[in-house]
Amino acid sequence: MLKMPELSDTKPVVVIIDDDTNILELTSLILAKNGFQPYIAERPCEGLELISIHAPALVLLDYMMPEMDGLSALQQIKTRFPDTYVVMLTGKGSEEVAVELMKNGASEYILKPFNNRNLVERLESVLKIRGIELRNRELQKRQEQLLSEIEQWNLELQKRVREKSEALQDAQEEIVQSEKLAALGYLSAGVAHEIRNPLNSISLFVQLMRQTTTEPDQLEYQTKILKEVDRIDSIIRKLLDASRRTRIISSNVQLNQVVNNVIEAFLPQIEARRIQIDRQYHCIPSPITADPAELEQIFTNLFLNAMDSMSLDGRLAIEIFEKDSRVIVRVADSGNGIPEDVLPRIFDPFFSTKSRGTGMGLPVAQRIAGMYEGSMVVEHSSPVGTTFRLEFPACR
Repeated sequence: MLKMPELSDTKPVVVIIDDDTNILELTSLILAKNGFQPYIAERPCEGLELISIHAPALVLLDYMMPEMDGLSALQQIKTRFPDTYVVMLTGKGSEEVAVELMKNGASEYILKPFNNRNLVERLESVLKIRGIELRNRELQKRQEQLLSEIEQWNLELQKRVREKSEALQDAQEEIVQSEKLAALGYLSAGVAHEIRNPLNSISLFVQLMRQTTTEPDQLEYQTKILKEVDRIDSIIRKLLDASRRTRIISSNVQLNQVVNNVIEAFLPQIEARRIQIDRQYHCIPSPITADPAELEQIFTNLFLNAMDSMSLDGRLAIEIFEKDSRVIVRVADSGNGIPEDVLPRIFDPFFSTKSRGTGMGLPVAQRIAGMYEGSMVVEHSSPVGTTFRLEFPACR
């Protein structure tokens, strides 16, 4: 294999493959004098090796060679080195051969013998075309990259818009809930006195009637009336407590102790209903900042709802653990679950499925959790039970 001395790297590299050594030497000299950097090979296999090493812009390839015909060599070059353009050389060409070579990727077809000027001009013409096509290919690739980036940006933008829309909707719902609770505070403070006055009168009149009544049925009815009066008065007290109670904030509130206190208060109902209490305290939780009484109100409402949903021999599980600097509590019951159509409304003020319910237990509980940068959600509900999940930030 013959090899010409290397010239400047800025010159276009050309590999010449021809089994005629005279043509190789003459052609390489012509190209070297006209600003090309030639490499020569007598056999196609050597030429393919030179192409893999030097990545030439052009290949001058003889059509008739004993080891491998020019068409086969052309197909290999275009398959393995698509950026290398091939100019075919032949002394026995025809239009049919030229068409076949062009179909297989040849960029030019030159008949032997050729003069020096014609060869150089035609190679320079192929180089110009190659430069334009490679540039177009690069631009097309860049266009595809830009389109892909734009598509990704659009997807990201859609995602952010969706997230912002959902956040806005959540904020609006929170505002509505706050307004309802605020309205509840004004309402309870404004009308509690007016309601209690007739209630006191009803209670006094019934008590007077009991002093002169001897019939058992009448006494039973009067007792029921007094119980209902007491129940209404209790509801009023709860409404007033929710709107005006003074908070006592502490930064050393232990949620496990809060839960234990509420369970202790419910022991008579727990024993009467034979409810199994399952406490799964995976750690001594970090303290949180809150009003212990308000936290007890949260779990009081949850336990009341749980017991109302369970029959005898039910199970109430309380799990406490920490994750990512948040104290997490799960409260799970073995009741009948919350119907799917009711689930979206359980935190709406005044909404209740109970005939004697006020619809304020869960909304107030969720509102209290939110006041301490916590959260309260239904994690799971099915016909075999409901699980509430509460999270509170641990004190740093």
